[in-house]
Amino acid sequence: MLGIDISKGDLVCTLLNGQTTTWEWTVPNTSDGVRQLLMATDASIPWVLEPTGPYSRAVVTTAQQAGRDVFLAEPKRAKAFLRATSPRAKTDRVDSLGLAQYAQAVTLLPFPQKSETVEHIEQLLAARKGIGQSLTRLTQQRDNLPYARKALEPAITELRAQRDEIDRQLKAVGQSCQDLADVTRRLLAVPGIGPVTAHAVAICLTTRIFRHPDQFVAYIGLDVQVRDSGRRQGTRRLSKQGDAELRRLLYLAAMANRRQSDPENPFKQQNERELAKGQTTTGALCAVARKLARTCWSLHRHGTEYDPKRVNQQPG
Repeated sequence: MLGIDISKGDLVCTLLNGQTTTWEWTVPNTSDGVRQLLMATDASIPWVLEPTGPYSRAVVTTAQQAGRDVFLAEPKRAKAFLRATSPRAKTDRVDSLGLAQYAQAVTLLPFPQKSETVEHIEQLLAARKGIGQSLTRLTQQRDNLPYARKALEPAITELRAQRDEIDRQLKAVGQSCQDLADVTRRLLAVPGIGPVTAHAVAICLTTRIFRHPDQFVAYIGLDVQVRDSGRRQGTRRLSKQGDAELRRLLYLAAMANRRQSDPENPFKQQNERELAKGQTTTGALCAVARKLARTCWSLHRHGTEYDPKRVNQQPG
């Protein structure tokens, strides 16, 4: 197993044969560096690495095109494994060895390669998030700094125009992929879910494998952590692990449902039930966000249309 710790400039590698380290090597994170690794390793040896955005994408693409098996080390779980096996040291070399050991200890999934359409939409969503954050910050400054209002207004207007342009591009690109467009269309029928949330959830569900809705809920960090010991009952709180942006979008979708006037809205009804049980406002919204996540998973998994009467049914 070849463990690779990736940075912007280097690929720090450790080749592990059973429990024996065959060699350690550092090559530049360039196409030439990846070719050196391909020449130095047998075609039967799998590679394992963590996702690091653009720094890992070229490595994975080149290796897979050369016929190599490349496995994905999920960052949080890999980090926990590395912390347990090497609690007193953390270097790039130690991490590359730990990744190889991790891949030998557990069953990992192949590193997924995203289509150009998915990559396009993800970059648009990331840009929209940045624009949204800037727009929120400038709007707050405009409201709090009356003497600066005139100076800030043009920037706010321009950012809104850029956000609208990204929304138009998202719609156009999303419709160019039929499978993705079908999932997005079904998700848009769910109350509270708008185009941005629908695109983000659709990409996540179509590019990853979640065999049960609980896996999807845990992936976005909406699962509840339990810390009990003996007679002591610890506090319950969200794990907040995984995709923070999806968690934020589904929480906003839950807030949108709370504001809706339709008394038959199952998500609004759940929010009211949670509050009646003594939940805080935030706790109730998190419960609704979990239900939204499960509903989205079910629509994608079974290829069905949204039906409010089926929202509270157990997943099949």
